[in-house]
Amino acid sequence: KQADEGARCVGIAGAVQDTLGVLVFAGDVKVGQTLKAGETAGVVESVKAASDIYAPVDGEVVAFNDALEAEPQKLNSGPYDAWIFKMKTAAPIDGLLNAEKYRATVDNSK
Repeated sequence: KQADEGARCVGIAGAVQDTLGVLVFAGDVKVGQTLKAGETAGVVESVKAASDIYAPVDGEVVAFNDALEAEPQKLNSGPYDAWIFKMKTAAPIDGLLNAEKYRATVDNSK
């Protein structure tokens, strides 16, 4: 999803938050760090497990959603509305799915 000033919002998919269950932590995101696609950008934790969050593309982390510090459950109630961090990237994003395309893919696989 496009964010401010050319940055892209990064979050987790609904199926992921369903698998994890109620989230109790989202963070360890370091604003200003430059990541390669696939590198760990942060972590989410639930009552069941902890899971790394990976950078979907090469880029710089420019923001963390501070609201998640107090209410990580926002990712449970609205995983396609809540974002975890924002990245600026010059990398092509053509191969990534936005929320609508992801939902269509999941719905078609059932």
